Amino acid sequence: MLRRNIFILLSIAAVGLLTTLAQPPGGRGRRGGGQASLKEPFRGITAGGKIEAGLFKIEPSGVSTEPVVKAANAFLAKLTEDQSLKTMFPVDDIEWRSWDNRHFYKRRGVGFDEMNEEQRELAFGLLKASLSAKGLKQSQDIMKLNGTLAELADNFDEYGEWLYWITIMGDPSTTKPWGWQIDGHHLIINYFVLGDQVVMSPVFVGSEPVHATSGKFTGTIVMQDEQAKGLAVIQALNEEQKNTAILSSVKDGNNALTQAYKDNVDLDYSGLPAARMDKKQQSLLLDAVAEFVGTMNDGHAKVKMDEVKQHMDRTYFAWVGGTTDTSVYYYRIHSPVVLIEFDHERRVAPFRSREPTREHIHAVLRTPNGNDYGKDLLRQHYEQHHKAAGSN
Repeated sequence: MLRRNIFILLSIAAVGLLTTLAQPPGGRGRRGGGQASLKEPFRGITAGGKIEAGLFKIEPSGVSTEPVVKAANAFLAKLTEDQSLKTMFPVDDIEWRSWDNRHFYKRRGVGFDEMNEEQRELAFGLLKASLSAKGLKQSQDIMKLNGTLAELADNFDEYGEWLYWITIMGDPSTTKPWGWQIDGHHLIINYFVLGDQVVMSPVFVGSEPVHATSGKFTGTIVMQDEQAKGLAVIQALNEEQKNTAILSSVKDGNNALTQAYKDNVDLDYSGLPAARMDKKQQSLLLDAVAEFVGTMNDGHAKVKMDEVKQHMDRTYFAWVGGTTDTSVYYYRIHSPVVLIEFDHERRVAPFRSREPTREHIHAVLRTPNGNDYGKDLLRQHYEQHHKAAGSN
């Protein structure tokens, strides 16, 4: 195993060097408009333009990550040498930040489209070990609806059920930092592991259409609970609270601010603070957060929700658009430790529209203040490791 890993890492380095030499100045040749942001050192999403320190600590979660490690190793063991070469990256590689919902370029990693049935089963086994039943089903349903979109658009090059790629960063371990990423249209999950701690962000989910009414996957539907639970919060507010929460009643475009290549956005708190909500309203707000956080496995989701609750007095709810049961809208839930955006978007395929629609949804879950991709935990781990090495 050690010899295999050394070979893979050396091969990755060689391929990376050759790729860099072959590219024109100023880009990796993989993504379109995101090159400039990838050149920026990672900082994280901030409010007030400054990272708030001390929010995230390396400490036991009490939830074992051993099933995730076993699932990752089982998946890697069945890859060919060539597949391993393009799937494995160092734990601090820029590949973490290179995800993109849009399908402009061939993604890195091993694609479901090139996996055999056993490899696909093991890939889904990794998702199953890492996610809740809801998270696994949502992921698979988004992939199916991407197949529906391929049918509707008659475009099987850009869309399809199996056009999703997995990368592994670092060696799967119950003690050392590592993680995995799935990258594809309307489904991106970044899953960082350190000991028994997990940071699952950024997560990007969505679909167009959100409901298959014809074709191979007829009846598949996604994002309805996320849609309904945000609406339940705004509808529970009184008029004074709504006046504070609603940034604009006009929703005439796309409003999401922290999608691909937006790792270092300055985003101040806005809208209605949860401190001005009553207990029932706060409960509805937490229910909306849990709908997103609950795609993690149940144990780690509880750990994250406990963290969210500790910062409830600094959590804000913001809204754009109408507030009826048929309205299109955008909402944002923002605290020092979680950022959620839900957005009804304009149509893109199989036809384009100027107006947002409930048939095209984007949603993002992020960890502000420098801990997307588990970066703050990784920084602390390196600092502790360096101190420990220096003391010997």
